[in-house]
Amino acid sequence: MHSPPTTGCPSFASDEERWAAVQARRRDADDRFVYAVATTGVFCRPSCPSRHARRENVRFFTDAAAAEKAGYRACRRCTPTGPAPGDRHAAAIAQACRRIEQASELPDLDALAQAAGMSRYHFQRVFKSLVGVTPGEYARGRRAERMRRTLPTSPSVTDALYDAGYNANSRFYEQSRRSLGMTPGAYRDGGRGTRIRFAVAATTLGAVLVAATEAGVCAILLGDDADRLVRDIQDMFPNAELIGADPGFEATVARVIAQIEDSSRRFDLPLDVRGSAFQIEVWNALSKIPHGSTATYAGIAAALGRPSAVRAVAQACASNRLAVVVPCHRVVRSDGNVSGYRWGVERKKALLQREAARAEATQSDSADHTARAPID
Repeated sequence: MHSPPTTGCPSFASDEERWAAVQARRRDADDRFVYAVATTGVFCRPSCPSRHARRENVRFFTDAAAAEKAGYRACRRCTPTGPAPGDRHAAAIAQACRRIEQASELPDLDALAQAAGMSRYHFQRVFKSLVGVTPGEYARGRRAERMRRTLPTSPSVTDALYDAGYNANSRFYEQSRRSLGMTPGAYRDGGRGTRIRFAVAATTLGAVLVAATEAGVCAILLGDDADRLVRDIQDMFPNAELIGADPGFEATVARVIAQIEDSSRRFDLPLDVRGSAFQIEVWNALSKIPHGSTATYAGIAAALGRPSAVRAVAQACASNRLAVVVPCHRVVRSDGNVSGYRWGVERKKALLQREAARAEATQSDSADHTARAPID
């Protein structure tokens, strides 16, 4: 996935820019100007879904008050004098999220849609575009979070299961290994009965901790303090059987270090990836960003068909536990700035500079080889 060219935010100062924004129905222009149609006497937001008028009939105004002063009336569809549709949708979906979070069981979808003032289909579409997942996926994610919080202190796994809102053991146990990374009993006991091999090594980017379950590599953590990295694993699974200095694990660590030092190589070790459906979807998208390239959070969201889920994409990147292997460092802001890296912005910059230099060298070598190739 190649990053689209990054440009500054449009000023919408010229009529040409404004007309282009109207044709594209850009929501980010809604608070910058309104446009009026001389043949209808109506003025609209740039994002209004109504059919476009002819350019010669369109006039632009800095705000709704100026359009009204000129004798135009507000469009009833996009309501340019009231809250933006996006704001109304955001407020309705936020309320729906709170209802889902507070309910012991998933509220009826029709009831959620009715409370939001939308049809069932429209509610599902708006919810997914803003939150990044469907209402059902969001509810399952919240229940899994409640389960993780309550398991360590509940009298039993069954008590925690029902406190979290599950009304059937079988459904949860089917999903437990993916959401918890182990059985509920092991998670409740701080990982008791789970074997996690780990090792700490040095790289040019600082210390790295590599950890793996029987399923595969579950953590690649970078940092300045090796002891802190070990404490992170211990705090996460205080009762797990943490196995260090395992000679049989050295080969895995060496391959991870080689990947960190040269991320252009193919990483073929099995991974134990745990996360929500949306997080895994984002991480898969990250893995498709070519070495030496970058993408934006907005670009990833758009590629997933969820252009409004930019913040959710950023949160998924921040939740990634597999540094470099799942290349969240290749995601930058829309203005091209490098920020928001779990293991430090300076490491992110170093990785990007290293990859860009290696990609440039590879292209140069390829061009030189082509230039020196014999002619048949």
